Amino acid sequence: MEHFKTLTAYLDYLGLPRPEHPMFSVFNSKGDGYLPCPRESSPPITNDCYTISFKKYISGNLNYGRTKYDFTNGALFFIAPQQVLQWDSSVVFEQKGFSINFHEDFLKGTALAHQIKKYGFFSYSINEALHLSPKEEILLETIVDNIEIEYQNNQDAFSKDIIISQLDTLLKYANRFYERQFINRKELGNDLLNAFNQQLTAYLESNQLQEHGIPSIEQLAAKLSVSQRYLSDTLKKETGKTTTEHLQLQLINEAKNRLLQPHKTIAEIAYELGFEYPPYFSRLFKKKEGISPTEYREKYKLN
Repeated sequence: MEHFKTLTAYLDYLGLPRPEHPMFSVFNSKGDGYLPCPRESSPPITNDCYTISFKKYISGNLNYGRTKYDFTNGALFFIAPQQVLQWDSSVVFEQKGFSINFHEDFLKGTALAHQIKKYGFFSYSINEALHLSPKEEILLETIVDNIEIEYQNNQDAFSKDIIISQLDTLLKYANRFYERQFINRKELGNDLLNAFNQQLTAYLESNQLQEHGIPSIEQLAAKLSVSQRYLSDTLKKETGKTTTEHLQLQLINEAKNRLLQPHKTIAEIAYELGFEYPPYFSRLFKKKEGISPTEYREKYKLN
């Protein structure tokens, strides 16, 4: 896998002009200029840059997790440093939109360097984009226009602070729009929740727990064709519980069933449920239920 350490090397790979600033660039095409688009064939790559890119879809197929993209409106992509990128050659975009690329070191010493890590959308796969309404498009394009003006015309002692301030504003609006998208995609969230529960139930009812241990959130997300962060955020929005809490709840419910089987010891049940050390199981059970597995067994034992 090829890795690009500098912004210039990354833009060279995309076939774009070199940046005017060694760690920051903006492309704002109105339909007749440069705009990063998928190559006809691209192996997996990584780089040390952030990308915020708005493109309009023309043709080809992209999936949004378990569903296909709705490209009626534009899609805003957020890419973080070290994220693996690979584009499908069947996807075609308009040569219209904007793309902001900056090296992670560009933010060093600023408040945004810490704040940007809190935005979950930078952890998402490329197929989990933010879909904008026409009004939202116009608002963000205005901010990008201001960034472009500063980038092209005012490379002085104030320009970096001004650009970072505009970036901060853009990301705050994106965060607001992203929250809106979760509300609008509630039906998809319900589908994902149901699929998650079915996947987890199937795993618990098989012999995989004892053989492979408790599944990781990453494994479960991969089975559902979504990123770990997207799964976690969706479940949190739908139920108020994190992915880990859902997993623990299912384990505890399964443990209750097995605790009512008197021929099994607490340790045996812990191992069957994928716990390497039985005390870990007992502590989790008491934390969630308020009583120990032994006390639960005594309280609800079958006569």
